[in-house]
Amino acid sequence: MKLYDSGRAPNPRRVRIFLAEKGVEVELVPVDLAKLEHKSAAFTRINPRQRVPALVLDDGTVICETMAICRYVEALKPEPNLFGATPIEQGLVEMWQRRVELELLYPIMFVVRHTNPGMAQVEVPQVPEWGEANRPKVMAYLEFLNTELADRAYIAGDRFTVADITAMVALDFMRVIKVEVPEGYDHLRRWKSVVSERPSAKA
Repeated sequence: MKLYDSGRAPNPRRVRIFLAEKGVEVELVPVDLAKLEHKSAAFTRINPRQRVPALVLDDGTVICETMAICRYVEALKPEPNLFGATPIEQGLVEMWQRRVELELLYPIMFVVRHTNPGMAQVEVPQVPEWGEANRPKVMAYLEFLNTELADRAYIAGDRFTVADITAMVALDFMRVIKVEVPEGYDHLRRWKSVVSERPSAKA
């Protein structure tokens, strides 16, 4: 298997962390987004949507989209389980993964893509007002997440799951928009400290 990857982008990092948690090694093929390599003819043949990550299987099958790749790997190697072991847990993990993705990671990405002049070639059209409109959404969700973590160890329950991977990557990515977890958000800070100590966090 080959994973078409970009080191600084959040979505490929989510896959790398997932793979590290699973103990699955794949060949990493770097795609330089700054040089617009994702828009090259060669990469477009792999993923016509011109986005990373993309997982190419040994038989030539291409799986794109972060969670689709993670789902494939989970099916390939079910343990350690990261999507939920019981129907209830699966529902909760899916719920929280989507919440964190849509309400935290995406708003951060919108700020980056629409307010950074260096992203103008990638985000067309670039709408700075939309980027700035997402900053308050990021801060509001951090407050919400801090409250939710007051009575449980991890994002979706009492153990580490794919929801924690998405949240960890989102919080790390906040440095790009110069946002930090505010003082007093002790539950969120505690969670961040714990997950950041996992070996996979370095992926």
